[in-house]
Amino acid sequence: MMTHDCPDLQKMCQRVRDKSASYEQYNFTCYFDDFLKAFFDLAQEYDSLNDFYRICVAVPLELLGLSSALYLYDEKAQELYLICDCEQGVYQKKEAAPEGIVLCGEPYRSGDSYVMPICSKAQPEPNTPPDDDDEQHPTQCPIPGHLHGKNRVLGMYSISPYEKLSKQDRFFFTKYTNRIGYSLHNRFTSLQNIKHIEFINTLVQDIEHNIIVPNMYFRHLFNKLRKNILELEGLRTEIKNAVESGRIENAVACATRCEAIQHNLLFHHGELVKHHQNISLFLESLFRREHFERGYLVIHPKRCFVEKEIILPQIEHYASRFRSAEITVERPGNMLDEEFQLFVDIGLLSQVYANLFSNAAKYTREIITREGKPRKAVAYGREAVDNFPECGEKGIKFNVFSTGPHLDKEEARHIFQEGVRGKDAQGIHGTGHGLSFVQHVVELHGGIVGYEATAEGNNFYFILPVVSAAE
Repeated sequence: MMTHDCPDLQKMCQRVRDKSASYEQYNFTCYFDDFLKAFFDLAQEYDSLNDFYRICVAVPLELLGLSSALYLYDEKAQELYLICDCEQGVYQKKEAAPEGIVLCGEPYRSGDSYVMPICSKAQPEPNTPPDDDDEQHPTQCPIPGHLHGKNRVLGMYSISPYEKLSKQDRFFFTKYTNRIGYSLHNRFTSLQNIKHIEFINTLVQDIEHNIIVPNMYFRHLFNKLRKNILELEGLRTEIKNAVESGRIENAVACATRCEAIQHNLLFHHGELVKHHQNISLFLESLFRREHFERGYLVIHPKRCFVEKEIILPQIEHYASRFRSAEITVERPGNMLDEEFQLFVDIGLLSQVYANLFSNAAKYTREIITREGKPRKAVAYGREAVDNFPECGEKGIKFNVFSTGPHLDKEEARHIFQEGVRGKDAQGIHGTGHGLSFVQHVVELHGGIVGYEATAEGNNFYFILPVVSAAE
């Protein structure tokens, strides 16, 4: 045998020699070699998870005439589910594993099946089949349990009938199940990475839409402050000249202008404070460490009064834009009196209302009411909803209404999709991301979103379940 002097390859070359020796000791027949070749070739040929599940049970069925079933463990539900078998193929709905199939770190016999763990990484493997016979082999389910860390058990794989499996066959299928585990682990990791990247891309859009673009309002406020400061510099010169010339009437006029400038400074200072508070709230809710670690938005629900703590601050924040557009804000008369606490993420739900009010400021149009009067208004409110999300449960429907022409049916059907904007959006700045963000956050809270045409305009709404802190 050729020896290699490359230090960098010594460890890997030794592993190759170990594997070669193992294969000789396994003494698998050419038929089993073909079995593994078919499995690996097909696993490379098909990309989807469902096709991989089908491969896992189709190869032993077609080449050996053996029935098999693939079970995967759902860590969130802490349940083992049947994913694919020879009778039905891939199960479209979750099917609980039958009695006798439990999550376990060791192979065992269950009735007419040989059940083996599907591990994410290799367990220590013997080079030869274990020296046992059917009498010594476990015939009852062991105590359920699963490995952690690198040797996490992803699920179980069963092969039957047991009577057709020799000691060598059982040994081979433990090896085969390990190969299923390696492939599943890599596929799950790849899918998780893809989803993580997709989430980061979406989060970048959220940050741009809800933070970077609104942050440009600071430039407007700073320009207003600079203008006031320059006015003060000019006013100081006028006061100095009035004092030197003894013109009292000029000094009085300067004092009046000074009051106006002071009023403007206080107003712009207040706008800066409100805008800073808003941006800070949005930054905290979008830049949480957990979002980046888990690859999805993680809500931090707290008890809050929705109108007082979420809606009114956003109404105040958009008040100047509503005034500039000559839009009247109509508040419900009974909301504060009847309001109760909900369990929601204040930062994310505030951004829901920010997006809805931002759209209202851009798209609200004047209409003529049935009484013949002009109306250009935004209104908000809420109402109780029965049997949401399930029969016998309660939900709250939150509405944001604006006057204007209705969306057509095709627009309304797709308006919450990413990148979709209404036909009247031409010439108005926007990306079509706001309403898709609204839908995402509402659904994270277990709710739904919707649009409805009303007598004098458009109502965008969302329904949230009434959830207690204990839940």
